[in-house]
Amino acid sequence: MKARINVQESKLAGKVVRQLVGAAQAVGESGLSPVTQELVKIRVSQINGCGYCVDMHTKEAGAAGESDARMHLIAVWREATVFSDAERAALALAEEGTRIADAAGGVPDAVWEEAARHFTEDELTALVSLIAVMSAFNRLNVIVRQPAGDYQPGQFG
Repeated sequence: MKARINVQESKLAGKVVRQLVGAAQAVGESGLSPVTQELVKIRVSQINGCGYCVDMHTKEAGAAGESDARMHLIAVWREATVFSDAERAALALAEEGTRIADAAGGVPDAVWEEAARHFTEDELTALVSLIAVMSAFNRLNVIVRQPAGDYQPGQFG
């Protein structure tokens, strides 16, 4: 499989990706748990069908000490007992925020209220921003058919 556009060599893509990376860095510095961030990145990427980002973020999470068992269970988190209540609330918000077109009216109040029970306003802002930024990265990679499988932890810094 070959990407339709070489994102690393395109000047315009480079500008766009730098802006997305800047937004992702702001979220990374937000105080939201790095573990929660990786869980959300993986789940959003799974939903959006972005193999490149699933590959990247499972490898980054593994390198940071996340267990294989938890990573394998992210896609079925509702049935898994390995996630905290706060992580479950973040995953629910991630799913609803990613599947926004599937639910008229957007994210249900109950999902938001459960997330708000576990996260501060700044952390909620970070979660919402992370869901949006990951969806942008996912869409870019899916549209250009960015191949997955070769990512190495720490590859981009």
